[in-house]
Amino acid sequence: MNILIADSGATKCEWCLLHEGKRKKVDTQGISPYFLDAAGIAKVIETELKPFLAKWPVDVVYYYGTGCKDPKNQKVVQKALRQVFPGVAAHVTHDLMGAALSLCGDTKGIACILGTGSNSCYFDGRKISKNSPGLGFVLGDEGSGAYLGKKVLQYYLYNTFDEELRYKFDAKYVTDVKEILESVYKRPLPNRYLASFSLFLAENRGHYMIENIIEDGLNDFFFQHLCKYRESWKLPIHFVGGVAYGFRDVVKELCGTYEFELGRILQKPMDGLIKYHSES
Repeated sequence: MNILIADSGATKCEWCLLHEGKRKKVDTQGISPYFLDAAGIAKVIETELKPFLAKWPVDVVYYYGTGCKDPKNQKVVQKALRQVFPGVAAHVTHDLMGAALSLCGDTKGIACILGTGSNSCYFDGRKISKNSPGLGFVLGDEGSGAYLGKKVLQYYLYNTFDEELRYKFDAKYVTDVKEILESVYKRPLPNRYLASFSLFLAENRGHYMIENIIEDGLNDFFFQHLCKYRESWKLPIHFVGGVAYGFRDVVKELCGTYEFELGRILQKPMDGLIKYHSES
């Protein structure tokens, strides 16, 4: 059986086809049913993925994606997958379940996503038993790339950055207040736009203002979410996502501060998902 696995965030979707012990990996743009309808999703898959799988038949799809906790959104993605791959069994669920299976396998643990967005859950080895509310990038997403990027823009627009950081910001982005506000409030995919500014943090580590933004942003995730699980002090806490991996030193430090047991920190969940579906 040829298995197609998808792990989709708001920024990028990673695909892997398992075919007779071989792996074919392809990256496409992120797929979110909040921003794309079935036709839009099908177009992305048709143009960015399918040409690379021309000689690789697909029997079943396991899709883990942002926004797919909502049953209506699951149906939107399923419709798109069945349009592109007629007759294929399409299993669609949310990216948090994908993270939990990748990080925990069939064991208990706390699984966290820190990427463009953020999320967390208590996984009991079979299913997600508890999930801290996900409020999206406007009201929540503490510790995410969008959350940290928003802090960068606040420091810049409020003129909080010192001369050194302001100069570096201006040199890198060549933007102004009008363009920033239009990108956030009027243009599509504002969460992706905000998250792009988290790279400024990674490139300027060591400056006290940069470290403050990183530590405060990640601490908000620990305090608002991980501290709400009683299991956080009993089970390992695992992390996946570019933010978690890029700032893993801060994640490790915060786990020590809160007296949590740090589990795995992965940049992407795909390797864990490949292992899980290969063995199940």
